[in-house]
Amino acid sequence: MALDDKLDGMKDQAVGKTKEVSGKVTGDKQTEAEGKAEGLMGKAKEKFGDVKDAASDMAEGVKEKLKE
Repeated sequence: MALDDKLDGMKDQAVGKTKEVSGKVTGDKQTEAEGKAEGLMGKAKEKFGDVKDAASDMAEGVKEKLKE
């Protein structure tokens, strides 16, 4: 479900940002890098959810056109 992808992506972005900031504050470059990577993965998941929504909407539109 696209909503699950979006929510999972938002969660990953929040966790990633927390790790990134924590790494900056403590000077831990590895944690900072992991946080950035996790945030990027979260954005990708969220965009994937958007694409799935758009594809679903398009499929519904095609079904409606075929019914006419």
